Amino acid sequence: MNITKNIIAAALIAAASFSTSDTEACTNFIVGKKASADGSVICTYNADDYGMFQWLCHYPAARHAKGEMRKIYDWDTQQYHGEIPEAAETYNVIGNINEYQLTIAETTYGGREEMVDTTGIMDYGSLIYVALQRSKTAREAISVMTSLVERYGYCSEGETFTICDPNEAWIMEMMGMGPGSHSAVWVAMRIPDNAICAHANQSRIGKFNMKDKQNVIYSRNVIKYARKMGWYKGKDEDFSWKNTYAAPDFSGRRFCDARVWSFFRHFDNSFDKYLPWALGEDPNAEDMPLWIVPNRKLSVQDVEACMRDHYEGTALDIANRKIAGGIWNMPYQPTPLTYKVGDKTYFNERPTSTQQTGFTFVSQMRSWLPREIGGVLWFGNDDPNMVAYTPVYCCSTRQPECYNTPGADALNFSMNNAFWVCNWVSNMVYPRYSQMFPSLKAVRDSLENSYFVEQAKVEAKAADMLRSDRNATVKYLNDYSIEKAQQMLTRWQSLATYLIVKFNDMAVKPEENGAFKRTKTGLGAPVQRPGYPEDYARKMIELTGDKYRVK
Repeated sequence: MNITKNIIAAALIAAASFSTSDTEACTNFIVGKKASADGSVICTYNADDYGMFQWLCHYPAARHAKGEMRKIYDWDTQQYHGEIPEAAETYNVIGNINEYQLTIAETTYGGREEMVDTTGIMDYGSLIYVALQRSKTAREAISVMTSLVERYGYCSEGETFTICDPNEAWIMEMMGMGPGSHSAVWVAMRIPDNAICAHANQSRIGKFNMKDKQNVIYSRNVIKYARKMGWYKGKDEDFSWKNTYAAPDFSGRRFCDARVWSFFRHFDNSFDKYLPWALGEDPNAEDMPLWIVPNRKLSVQDVEACMRDHYEGTALDIANRKIAGGIWNMPYQPTPLTYKVGDKTYFNERPTSTQQTGFTFVSQMRSWLPREIGGVLWFGNDDPNMVAYTPVYCCSTRQPECYNTPGADALNFSMNNAFWVCNWVSNMVYPRYSQMFPSLKAVRDSLENSYFVEQAKVEAKAADMLRSDRNATVKYLNDYSIEKAQQMLTRWQSLATYLIVKFNDMAVKPEENGAFKRTKTGLGAPVQRPGYPEDYARKMIELTGDKYRVK
């Protein structure tokens, strides 16, 4: 790897200075309705943060009296920021989708530290859930979110928001204007219907057409503020949001934009030409486009698969790192992203699928269906590679108990809680990945395939019911969502006990006709002892030579 001393030094300084949320946090993918296989608008969210315990949130629809106030608590820290007037009417929200199929997600990119308004009331998480409760469309959500920060201030770092409804997909980037400003700068761009987009903790919006009022919306001060601060002196038409407010450095490219590159390359056979950008080594590498037109249309299943990506088969694949995956080729690496050996600092790759995911979703929004049926949040409560996404219909007013378990939190395990049971299983599988993951994958894929097979039948019944009784339809879809989530939990509990029996003590118990084999006297049949996989054994001998050769 030919990296100049200056580049790597700058890279490591940047990596060390970024907060955990900046370099290791979330991933969003976006699919326009003409880029999807069935006409859905699709968007995704991996919410990643170490120690984060999450659940499927719910905000019921309500009417509010004039003068009623809403208290704002920081989504990350639960710190109280202040209060804002309630809207006269708020809509039902389940997870990150509301009853009108509007979905909002995010990734944090940080940007210029001096732009954070520490006195602002609205943080990025509060913006998401307040907007979901007050908006029916993506454009309305953009208006709600920007109006709030321009009145009450924005106290988070630079943020990229995914804002989608059944007809339109948008990406919006936002930053505060410094302590005490109680204002913000922002720009939003509509993703073309036939395109896909992604962002992953690095600002993505560069130049934007200020004359395209239909597809580009921005704050009046978006360039004026940069000029005032001395950060930009060129022509308005040459202004680049990200190069001015959050210029991509090594960590922004290698740890963040590389996830975008990996997503795009699945749907563009020529996209490896942007590998130099993703590697972060060449300061003159060509930047990636904000969106691409895919070479085929994407299904929900395609997008779920991309959420499980570990750079397999690419230059960033962990398999290229010799023994880094351990004996059983684990595609996960310890954190933090950088580590020291002696006086030198090194780094790990940061793929889309990672062990610190608190929750993940793939949102499916369909304009041709009644809204109660059209919006499905395919939801999971751990690393997407290690869970089955279960369907949650946007009209749901009750959470499955496994996604909202009394007594369960970051420090309290519960066998009734999806987060903890899924983490229990995944943490068994991680260190013995190639040996144990096929068993998990078989269960995961079997459950998901059954959901997709059932979907058309369930929705046809719901459409028939909706003609005569909306309340009964909502209950039916809500009950179905709960049933599938609880079914997943039960199957995962069984998977956990199966794995400990099957692979106990690094041996493998044989099976026959779906049951563990026994001897004629009723004892467990002799176990198989597979030892080292051949590729790992060869790597070990490369490192140790004949030191452990049997003479």
